[in-house]
Amino acid sequence: MKILITGNMGYVGPWVVKRLRSSCPDATLAGFDMGFFGACLTNDNVLPECGVDVQYFGDMRRPPKGLLDGVDGIVHLAAISNDPMGNAFESLTDEINYRASVDLAKRAKDEGVRRFVFASSCSVYGVAGDSPRDEGSEVNPLTAYARSKVFTESALEGLADDGFVATSLRFATACGMSARLRLDLVLNDFVAAALTDRKITILSDGTPWRPLINVKDMARAIDWALHRDGRDGQYLAVNIGSNQWNYQMHELAEAVAGAIPGVTISINRNAQPDKRSYRVCFDRFRSLAPAYQPEADLVTTIGELARGLEAMGFSDRNFRESHLMRLKMLQRLRAAGHVNEELIWDVRQHAAQPVEPSSAD
Repeated sequence: MKILITGNMGYVGPWVVKRLRSSCPDATLAGFDMGFFGACLTNDNVLPECGVDVQYFGDMRRPPKGLLDGVDGIVHLAAISNDPMGNAFESLTDEINYRASVDLAKRAKDEGVRRFVFASSCSVYGVAGDSPRDEGSEVNPLTAYARSKVFTESALEGLADDGFVATSLRFATACGMSARLRLDLVLNDFVAAALTDRKITILSDGTPWRPLINVKDMARAIDWALHRDGRDGQYLAVNIGSNQWNYQMHELAEAVAGAIPGVTISINRNAQPDKRSYRVCFDRFRSLAPAYQPEADLVTTIGELARGLEAMGFSDRNFRESHLMRLKMLQRLRAAGHVNEELIWDVRQHAAQPVEPSSAD
C-alpha cells in the first residue's frame, strides 16, 4: 500500500506520519509539502520527515508529474490553515484550499487512487446557537477558510463512487503538542500565555463555544478514514471529536488556570458577540468508528503542552509575533522575499537571504 500525505510538514502531519507508520508498517509513505513551516520545529529530536519513505516538495496548484504513481490512498492536509491566513489571502484560499484540492481529487480518481481523506473543519457550522450541530445540520461558513471546506466537501461528494471512497473529516479545533507546534489555536494560546505572562486574556465575553480535539486523536481518525471500506457510504462527511470536548472559552481558560499555578483570567465582558460559536455532536463518529475514538482529555492535553513548552525553554511573552503563528511565519517569508504574493517560492532569493529568527527561535 502506498499513501500520500499532503501538507505533512505542518502541525498535524508529524502525528499522522507516526500513526500510519505504526498502523501500516509495510506501507510506503510519501509526503508532499511546500515547506513553508519546515523550519518551525519545536524541541523534537528527530526530523518528522524521517518517518516517510519519500518527501516531495512542491505546490498543490502545480503537482509534479508522477506524484500519484502507485498511490492507493491520499490524506489531504495541505491548505491555508486558519481564518487569519484565509482572511489575509482570501483569493488564494479559494485557489489552494478548494480548486487545487478538487483538481487533486479528480486526478487521483483518474489515476486509480481508491481512498481520499480530506481534512475539513467544524468551522463550516459558523454561528450555530446553543444546540449541537450534527452532520445533517445546515452549514453556515463565515470565513474564506470555512467556505473553502464547504465547497471542497461538495465536490468530493460528487466524485465518490465504488472505486473512489472519499471522507471529509470535520475536525474540532486542534490542540496539543506537536513537533511543529502552532500557538494560533485557542487552547495552545492559553497555555503559552499562562506560562509566559501568568495571565490569560479572553477577547470575547467568554461564552462562545468551541469543540476541541487533541492532534494525536486527529491522526487516529485519519487512520480510520483511510481504511474504511465504503460499506457505510462511498462518501461521508463526519464530525470528528468528542461530545465531552465541547467547551466555552471561559471553561478552557479556567482549566488552564487550574493546571498552571498563579494564572489569572481577564474576560472582556463588553465585547461584541463572537459569531464563530458552535457546539458539535459527535455521535455519528462514535457509531462509525468505536475503536478510533479520542483518547486524550483536556487536563492531559494541557499538561503535555505545558511540559513541551517548558522543555523548549519557552519564555517569549511576544509569542503572537513569532514563527509559532502560521500567518506571522508567512509574513516573514514574504518580507524577506522568499515567497511572492502568490505564495510561490523564489528559489534564488531563498538561497541568498536567510529569514531572521524570532526571539523564540
